[in-house]
Amino acid sequence: METAKEDKSPNSRQLTDAEKKAQRERSQLMLSRAYVLQQMQSSTNERYTESLRQALNDLDQKLISFDRRP
Repeated sequence: METAKEDKSPNSRQLTDAEKKAQRERSQLMLSRAYVLQQMQSSTNERYTESLRQALNDLDQKLISFDRRP
């Protein structure tokens, strides 16, 4: 635990609640994307795979719009 405190540089600033929330949302999107990709790789059902492709596309669009936020 001591090393965790030492790893923070003195110039690092605390994140605001909004920034923390944005990081969590982006992390959740990335985890969902990774899960969908894994499911696509193991799927043998074309209908399910197509559904996963659409979900992946939706997640990618959300990530793109998320990254464009100020």
